[in-house]
Amino acid sequence: MAEKVKVWFDPVADYLEVQFREAPGFMRPTTHDAVTERVDDQGHVLGFSVLGVSRFRKDRPLEAELVVGD
Repeated sequence: MAEKVKVWFDPVADYLEVQFREAPGFMRPTTHDAVTERVDDQGHVLGFSVLGVSRFRKDRPLEAELVVGD
């Protein structure tokens, strides 16, 4: 079964958000200062956001760890 992923980009704010699943949750920081992850109360990753997308180099990927809950 295919699952939908929602992606939003705000060029004025230079902000990208990716949502894997719609559910109540909250944002928490990651090891990368530009990336936050959206998680539910059990710590399952619902999505992530990147602030300042255009400042990253185009020739290598942005890497950040998203911590998956139990």
